[in-house]
Amino acid sequence: MEELFEKAPVKKVYYQLALPVVFSMIISMIYNIADTYFVAKTGNTDLVAGITVSSPLFMFMLAVGDIFGLGGSALISRLFGQKRYEESKHVSSFSFYGDIIFTIILTVLLLVFEAPIMHLLGANAQTYQYAAEFYRVLVIGSVFITLSLVPGNMIRTEGLAIKSMIATISGTVLAIILDPIFLFGFKWGAAGVAFANVLGYALNTGLLIYFTWKDSKFLSFNPKYIKVSWHHFKEIIAIGIPSSVTNFMQTFGMALLNNYLVIYGNDKVAAMGITQKVYGIVTLVLVGFAFGAQPLIGYNYGAKNAKRFREVLRYDFKVEVIYAIIASLVLIVLSPFVIKLFMNNPQIVADGSYMLRVCLLTTPFIGAILVYTTVFQSAGKGWSALVMSISRQGVVYFISMVVMAKILGYHGVIMAQPVTDILTCVIGYLIYQKDFRKFK
Repeated sequence: MEELFEKAPVKKVYYQLALPVVFSMIISMIYNIADTYFVAKTGNTDLVAGITVSSPLFMFMLAVGDIFGLGGSALISRLFGQKRYEESKHVSSFSFYGDIIFTIILTVLLLVFEAPIMHLLGANAQTYQYAAEFYRVLVIGSVFITLSLVPGNMIRTEGLAIKSMIATISGTVLAIILDPIFLFGFKWGAAGVAFANVLGYALNTGLLIYFTWKDSKFLSFNPKYIKVSWHHFKEIIAIGIPSSVTNFMQTFGMALLNNYLVIYGNDKVAAMGITQKVYGIVTLVLVGFAFGAQPLIGYNYGAKNAKRFREVLRYDFKVEVIYAIIASLVLIVLSPFVIKLFMNNPQIVADGSYMLRVCLLTTPFIGAILVYTTVFQSAGKGWSALVMSISRQGVVYFISMVVMAKILGYHGVIMAQPVTDILTCVIGYLIYQKDFRKFK
């Protein structure tokens, strides 16, 4: 591990760690597209809109998993850089069981408060039935979704990125196979789509636990290591909460967008649902590169190797921005053809193409935002990570949405996200200059 993280050429180790994560993201993206394709082929726009309305719940569950998955793995990366291997066993065990307990409590609360949450997410009389079916199954199986993020992130800190990729791909392929069977064969509708998701994550989580037990030298899910020091608990939470807030804010942002769009009709919500899935073609790869590099960033920050730390960041920025520009240009040209693959409805195609092109305008800024965010998380900069977490899909997005919708109406609703991306990127740059100017 030391050879890989400390001495191997940055370009080589960057791709060795990041590409398996990118491939996992691509497979997840393929599932998202296949999922949307299967649902759209029912021709039921209320079903499409209903699942779109409930989609923020999935982001919420990922946010819960990030509390322990990203919070714990960021700390473990720094511990590895400091050669404190025994402590990593306690951090990994605590994070694993902490996630299970927290998710069980949350599951009960989500089931009890289903109706108000559904209305908060934007469900109306036409979409509530479909949204609720999707919601209930996802909530019941939530422990598999949140728990996957704990071993999935942690084994990458030890250089086992390929194992993490194998587990993710296996779960996703299972979900792709089950999706049309449950949707068209068993006629389970929205509930079938959610059930396919849950079973896919169950396989993913099971494999990740097995790989950790079999291949990891410095991680453990043995209950005897569950106790952590108060200092380590605070460090997990200091990064885990901002990391989770990022996904919480995505949930908030999606709900906010759906509530503003539903005013203009369910067709607009359905078009945005398809747009977001297509947009994931670009953004999930960006996320893969950013989070794939995170163990390398955290390790070298913990080892106080400033030269290698900055070399990794420069390369990370280069990859993110160049990829974002190329992918965005291709999709801007092909957007009508891509949207039409999902639903051959002239209005949906027109709306979706417009929405997609507007979103793609600021994709390079998103790449930079992801780099800043992962750097703050990896270095244990809790407050900086929190500011980034509440900006893009939270405070800045809310302000942009209110102002842009007021000025430009429907067009303002669509343009609020690009405006937010630019502002958030500026915030990230300023914070980075403040936090790391003395790290030499």
